[in-house]
Amino acid sequence: MTEFTFKIEEQLLVLSENAKGWTKELNRVSFNGAEAKYDLRAWSPDHSKMGKGITLSNEEFEKLRKELANEK
Repeated sequence: MTEFTFKIEEQLLVLSENAKGWTKELNRVSFNGAEAKYDLRAWSPDHSKMGKGITLSNEEFEKLRKELANEK
């Protein structure tokens, strides 16, 4: 069985923090050595554990960003 690895390449935004110190963050994360993607999920205070989240390609993130910018 191959080992799952991840590396936070760039921390972009902390959206919230709960009472246990977990933060919901938008980051650029590389999973298993692949190119970093935009990633939105909860992280433990030391970033050793993660919750469920979503990962977006550059194209998906740009489309989302543009749609949100057009929202009034």
